[in-house]
Amino acid sequence: MIKVYVMATCPDCTQVKAEAANDPRFELIDLGEHVRHLKAFLALRDTHPAFDKLKARGNMGLPCFVMEDGSIDFSWQRVKQRMEWTAWTPTKEASIPTDKTQAASSETPDMSTGASCSLDGKGC
Repeated sequence: MIKVYVMATCPDCTQVKAEAANDPRFELIDLGEHVRHLKAFLALRDTHPAFDKLKARGNMGLPCFVMEDGSIDFSWQRVKQRMEWTAWTPTKEASIPTDKTQAASSETPDMSTGASCSLDGKGC
């Protein structure tokens, strides 16, 4: 299972959350839901060299994908390519909305407030 660190207010995370929601191949971990999630992410960010260039530019490093082999990626497109990704389709027994816009609309934050993940406010 791929761990995916996201935040509800991160503009780059909204597409990932919408596409990976309810997909059993991903564990979505929202840093804003509990302090233990934030602590785990910060421990990873403070020690893993994959974050060095991002930190130097003032970027947070979200979304962050921790692959099953322990490697880290920050690109949803690259992760999908590595997985030869196809959208997960729930079984008939699953009571999950199949319309992605319906599933994502209630969780998508209002981006008009200028949400940003970098310290300079210019992006993630």
